[in-house]
Amino acid sequence: MDQQINQLTPQQRQAVLMRAQQEANQQIMQDMIQRMVKTCFNKCAGTSGDRLDSREQSCMASCQDQYFETRNQVQQALEARQSGMR
Repeated sequence: MDQQINQLTPQQRQAVLMRAQQEANQQIMQDMIQRMVKTCFNKCAGTSGDRLDSREQSCMASCQDQYFETRNQVQQALEARQSGMR
């Protein structure tokens, strides 16, 4: 594998690295969404049957909003840290 990578041009290597990073980011996002759904559902869903009532729906929306807001704050902090390192 290393031999194959070494045979690539710098542009091709960069493209491979970018693709790998995109795939890793997609997997991270999918994992985060699965954790969010599980966490929020466990927090908000009661025993009202196979549908969420209005209180549960509101709780789910609020929980998801908090999850995404936290994710955005963490992402901004990481980007600021990376910018400071350059």
